[in-house]
Amino acid sequence: MQKKLAVLFFLVLLAFAGLSVRLALINRDNGEQYKKQVLSQQQYDSITIPFKRGDIIDCKGTKLAVSEKVYNIVLDAKQLTAKAEYLDPTMKALHSCFRLDEAPIRAFLKENPTSQYNVLKKQLTYDEISPFVELQNDPEQGELLKGIWFEEEYRRTYPNGNLASDAIGFTGKDNIGTYGMEEFYNDTLNGINGRQYGYLNDDSTLERTTKAAIDGNTIVSTIDANIQSIVEKYLKKFNEEHKNAARDGNGAVNTACIMMRVNTGEILAMANYPNYDLNDTKNPHPLIGSILLDKDGKPTEEIITEETLKTIDDETLYANLNALWKNYCISNSYEPGSVAKPFTVAAGLESGRLTGNETYFCNGSLWYGGHEIHCHNRLGDGLLTVKQAVEKSCNVALMQMGDAIGKNIFLQFQNAFNFGLKTNIDLAGETRNDSLVYNAQTMGEAELATSTFGQGFNATMIQMICGFCSLINGGNYYEPHIVSKIVSPDGVTVRNIEPRILKQTISPSTSDKIIDYCNGVVIEGTGKTARPAGYAIGGKTGTAEMVPRNKRNYLVSFMGYAPADHPEIAIYVIVDRPNTPLQDDAKFATGIVRNILTEVLPYMNYFMTEELSEKEESELEETGIYDSILHKAEEAAQAEGEDGSSKGKRQEGAGNGDDKESVEVIKPGEGGQELSEEEKKLKEMELSLIDKIKGYAVDPETGYLVEPGTGVLIDPDTGAAVDGASFENE
Repeated sequence: MQKKLAVLFFLVLLAFAGLSVRLALINRDNGEQYKKQVLSQQQYDSITIPFKRGDIIDCKGTKLAVSEKVYNIVLDAKQLTAKAEYLDPTMKALHSCFRLDEAPIRAFLKENPTSQYNVLKKQLTYDEISPFVELQNDPEQGELLKGIWFEEEYRRTYPNGNLASDAIGFTGKDNIGTYGMEEFYNDTLNGINGRQYGYLNDDSTLERTTKAAIDGNTIVSTIDANIQSIVEKYLKKFNEEHKNAARDGNGAVNTACIMMRVNTGEILAMANYPNYDLNDTKNPHPLIGSILLDKDGKPTEEIITEETLKTIDDETLYANLNALWKNYCISNSYEPGSVAKPFTVAAGLESGRLTGNETYFCNGSLWYGGHEIHCHNRLGDGLLTVKQAVEKSCNVALMQMGDAIGKNIFLQFQNAFNFGLKTNIDLAGETRNDSLVYNAQTMGEAELATSTFGQGFNATMIQMICGFCSLINGGNYYEPHIVSKIVSPDGVTVRNIEPRILKQTISPSTSDKIIDYCNGVVIEGTGKTARPAGYAIGGKTGTAEMVPRNKRNYLVSFMGYAPADHPEIAIYVIVDRPNTPLQDDAKFATGIVRNILTEVLPYMNYFMTEELSEKEESELEETGIYDSILHKAEEAAQAEGEDGSSKGKRQEGAGNGDDKESVEVIKPGEGGQELSEEEKKLKEMELSLIDKIKGYAVDPETGYLVEPGTGVLIDPDTGAAVDGASFENE
C-alpha cells in the first residue's frame, strides 16, 4: 500500500515538473504574444471631453446666455477599496468638503466593490471642489485620498434671469435648445465633443491620446438688453396696476411688445407678460394669475392660484408650462383690429382704386351680407376724407374703401403684406396661419367689409409689424431677424446676417401718404396718448372684438414709429383682454407705448423736438430721466443751430387726449364755409342721428346711454359705443 502511494506521489510530482518546464518554455518563446493578448482584453477608460456651447450676446456685448464649466464628483469604488487604509480618510474628506453622507456611500461600496463610475454630486463649480482638490494635491494627505475624480461638463446659465426669455429660449439635457434662439441656432451654438482614450503601442506600453473638443460658435443678437429691460419693465408695470381689477388674475391675458428697426428688419426687443426665469424654467409660480389650461392645452374657466399648483397633475402642469414657454409674439394669432386700416388704405392707393382725395360719410353703420356692421361711433363720424378716416378710425369709411378696392385686389395685397404666411424670423416656434385668412372662395361681401378694419382674419404680431414697416419705409418688406452675426470661439466672424429685402409691397409715394395719415392719428386722432413727451411719432390704434362677439372681450393695440418725419424705429404693443370692466380702450396700449418710448428714444440718442408742458416736465422728473432728456435736447438744439437740421420734426397739435376710438365728430361745412346742397343734406342726416339718441335710456351705474334692442352702451358726448361693438345680429 505504501509502495503504491509512493509511486502515485512520484507521478504527480513528475507531472508538475513537466508542466513547469512547459510553462517556462511558453513564456520564453511566446511570452510577449500572450502578454499583448491579455492586455488587449483589458479595459482602458475613454474620457469624453465636453465642448462648450457658444454664448448668446446682445448687440452691445451683454451676455444673455453663457456656458460655465462645472464638475461632477465621480466615485471609483474599485480603486477606493483596493486598500483598507484609503476608505476612512476619503470618506472624511468627502463629508468635510461636500457635506456628503457617508452611510449611503459605504453601502454602495459594499454592494458594488468593482464599480468604477458612480456620480455622487453634479454640477459643482471649481470654487466648490477646490478644497478637495487641495487635499488631493497635498503630499501627505493626498496619498490616502483615492477613488475620487472630477468629471468636467458645462452648465447653461442666463445671467439676466427673465430678460428676453421668450426670444432666447433655453436648453435641456445634452445641449438641446428649446424655443427661441437656443433652438433655432442649436447646431450653430453646439460644438463637437473631444475624447481622451488609451491604447497599447508596439512595446505593449499603455499610452493616452487626446482629441480636443471643438467649442460652439457665439451668436450676436440684434436685441439691445437695455431696451429689452425697459420694455419688460412697463409690461410688468401694467400687470401690477391692473391685476385682479375686474376679475381674478393678471392685468391682461397677454401683454406683448415688439420693437424693430424699420429699415433693416432687426429686432430690438421682443417680450410678453407673463415671462419666466430661464435658470428655473420648470418653476410654476409665473403661471399664477394665468388662465388654467387642461392637459390638452385648452383654456378652462379657472385662474391658476397657489392652491391650484398644489393639486395640479404633472400632465396638466406641463401643458401650462409649455404655453408659458411659447413666444406669444410669433406663436399666437388674433384678429388685429384697426391697426390693419393703414394696410387697407395702402392697398387702395397703390392699386389706383383710391386717390386719397375721396370723402366718405359715416352715419354709424352699413349693411353687408345681411349683417348690420357698426362703426365704433354709433352717431357716425360724418363727412370724412381718407386721412380723417384713418385718424378717426372709422369703420364705415373703411368698408366703403373696401367696396372700391374689391375682393381680388384686397386679397392680392393681403398676400403681399404676408398675412397668413411665415415671416421666417430666425426664432423657433413661428406659427403659420394660412387657414385663418380669407381666400377668393371664402371671402364674401361681409367678410371683405370686416377685413378692411382688421376683423375676421388672423395675424401674428411679427406679421403685423413687418408689414407695417414696409408701409412706412418706402415699401421695402424686410425679412425680420434677431441675430446679426455668428462668431467663432476664436472671435473670428463666421457669418454676417445682413438685412434682406424680400419684396416691394407699395411705392414710396404711397408710403409717404401712409406716414402722413398715421402722423395724423397721433396729432388729431385716436392715438394722442401714445406720444411721448417732447417727441413726434406716428401710428395707429387698434380695438379688436374677439370671438364670440357677445362676450365683450377685446384685444387693444397700438402700432407706431419714431421719428414721425422719417421712421426708423417701429413699436407694436398689444393688450389681450385687459383686466378692466370695459376693455375696448386703446389707452391701455398707448400708455405702455408712451412709457416705453419716453425712455427708449433718449437712450437711442433721438433728440426732443417738441415743447414740454408743465405736466410733461413733472412726469419726466418723476421717471428720473428728466436731466438726461434735457441734456440731449440741448445738444439737439445746438446741432440744429450749427447745421440747420435735427433728428426729429415738429409735430404740432400733439398732446394728451382720449385714445378710445371715438373723437370729435367732423361736421360738413364747419369753419364758416358755405354749405353745398349735398352737404346740407348730410348735415340734416347727422343732426337726425344726434336727435335719435336723445331718447335712449341712461344706465344708472355708468351714466352712458343704452341702445334699445342691443343693450350697447353709448357715450352721449361722442356717440361712440363704449364697449366698441362693431357687429349686430351675429
